[in-house]
Amino acid sequence: MNISLSGKTALICGSTQGIGLATAIELAGMGANCILMARNTAALEQAITLLPASEGQQHGYLVADFSKPAEVNTVIQALVQHTTVHILINNTGGPAAGPIIEASEEAFLHAFNQHLICNHLLVKAVTPGMKQDAYGRVINIISTSVKIPLNNLGVSNTIRGAVASWAKTMANELGQYNITVNNVLPGFTSTKRLDSLVLTIAAAKHATKEEVTAAMVAEVPMKRFGDAAEIAAVAAFLASPAASYVNGASIPVDGGRTGSI
Repeated sequence: MNISLSGKTALICGSTQGIGLATAIELAGMGANCILMARNTAALEQAITLLPASEGQQHGYLVADFSKPAEVNTVIQALVQHTTVHILINNTGGPAAGPIIEASEEAFLHAFNQHLICNHLLVKAVTPGMKQDAYGRVINIISTSVKIPLNNLGVSNTIRGAVASWAKTMANELGQYNITVNNVLPGFTSTKRLDSLVLTIAAAKHATKEEVTAAMVAEVPMKRFGDAAEIAAVAAFLASPAASYVNGASIPVDGGRTGSI
């Protein structure tokens, strides 16, 4: 099975921590040149030092704030003038938790720009190079909420669903060019995002962090939270030549928690 990414360049968004960083480490270990993209320069500089480079890869980073689509567009347009991106990992922090009825209209617009619009700008920019090299992998890190909406994540459920539909449409259009578009749907994964969600639920229920954590773990057939590296492994496979006929899929990586086939 060919999983080598030697000679390929990957752009990984939201890659200074959590699933994004774990994915960058995995791709670099498979031989890819990795370009990290996030808003914190110091964190990016630190993350670069964690990437393997046993094949002599050249890793780098881009600074952009995903709450500012125009900024993201400027940065990616400058990159593709001199670099072909073969693998794009769309990944950014999820919207704040809360009931959908309490969400402001501005929260929906902000999340739509941060997720779907920025994803779209990035895909439009990297697609010409992917077509020229006849190799492209677009992998969106979304959520199992695209299968079954999650409680107390109203804005996130809405926007994640929009991204999944956008991705499926994009997969239908780009497949003919040997460009695949797939979604990875993480379940409960040990990240700062999950820690924040646990604390929010605990405050709302007047419960302890430990009580909420235990209740969430009990929902997972494997009786534990996932590790970021376990999510990254699936993303890395989808980025590889071995996944050449996987297209338009949304793959839960959740220990079996999602209650649908």
